[in-house]
Amino acid sequence: MNKFVVTSEYNGVRLDKCLSSVLPELSRTHIQKIIDDGEVLLNNKPAKGSNKIKEGDEVLISIPEVKELEVEKEDIPLDIVYEDKDILIINKPQGMVVHPANGHYEHTLVNAILYHCQDLSGIGGVARPGIVHRIDKDTSGLICVAKNDAAHIALSEQLKDHSMARTYTALVRGVIPENSGEINLPIGRDPNNRQKMGVTRNNSKEAVTYFNVLKRYKEHTLVECKLKTGRTHQIRVHLSYIGYPVEGDPLYAGRKYDSLYKNGQLLVATSLKLVHPSTHEEMTFNIELPDYFKEILSHLEE
Repeated sequence: MNKFVVTSEYNGVRLDKCLSSVLPELSRTHIQKIIDDGEVLLNNKPAKGSNKIKEGDEVLISIPEVKELEVEKEDIPLDIVYEDKDILIINKPQGMVVHPANGHYEHTLVNAILYHCQDLSGIGGVARPGIVHRIDKDTSGLICVAKNDAAHIALSEQLKDHSMARTYTALVRGVIPENSGEINLPIGRDPNNRQKMGVTRNNSKEAVTYFNVLKRYKEHTLVECKLKTGRTHQIRVHLSYIGYPVEGDPLYAGRKYDSLYKNGQLLVATSLKLVHPSTHEEMTFNIELPDYFKEILSHLEE
């Protein structure tokens, strides 16, 4: 049980905002859950996050013991690009699901991380890896994991304010005439297929993708894409919408062409730039294209 008496600097401040300041190791989500669960007392009475506090008030906080996440740990080898006490940068292979979900409770990235990391944060009273951003099952490449709440909060803010830079390399069908461009089209769920997203004005969110042409082939283009926003399937949806779907994409490339690659889209998260949550150092991570991608490019060269 943590106890503190409100000082003058928090006079008139909302309780949840005060707790975010005095308990920086906890995320706002974690704090709100503790309040909702009745684990915070204000002058010996159950508190609400919206309560305005005043100097001299007594606050009691019971932080629940961290329980293990009910997901099996699995000894799955990880391609670790970088690791320290705060962050883990992983090169995710194509075909691996990030989070356990319906139909995918085993062999996910989370299963592997839980086995690898012994010092995960306790978000909401449950030990879990802080997946800061996701990439699709059949997209390979760099993904960032926060190993504690403070790191997760800092990295999530970078994602929110677009200071975390994510760059992807894709092979698309068709020859793009422009050397670069911006695709600014809102994305929402496809009403006719819940597995798909689409460009729509209904129940959608802003989505912005920048692209640069790296190389043109006879019937394909190698492009570099940078995300301003991070909507589900964003690059795949945007490129397909403008007429240049990602090669091998099972959802957005259509079925009238015989794909050069049968195991998923040729889309790789090749670069990630962020500011380290503790040292505040700007860090950039890069990987080469995987062998399966290089083999397709060699075929096109011939």
